[in-house]
Amino acid sequence: MAGGWTRDGAVQDQIDDTVLDAVLSARARIPLGEGADYCDDCGEEIPERRRLALPATRTCVPCQSARDATIRSSGINRRGSKDSQLR
Repeated sequence: MAGGWTRDGAVQDQIDDTVLDAVLSARARIPLGEGADYCDDCGEEIPERRRLALPATRTCVPCQSARDATIRSSGINRRGSKDSQLR
């Protein structure tokens, strides 16, 4: 149920676009190229199971978790208030 001047299904379109943006962003962060045996950040050995799961990985799990914590979303705010949509 859309409201105001929007057509039916517009809300679902926004949800679909948000999910697609998140998927594309995650795919862009997947490492490519040759992997490493030792972490680029701390020098510890990368476990074999991680290297098998992500062949191009260059960081251990703790270092990658720290990197992921610093990623900030700069996407479009599709959930703006009605006031901002009317301006």
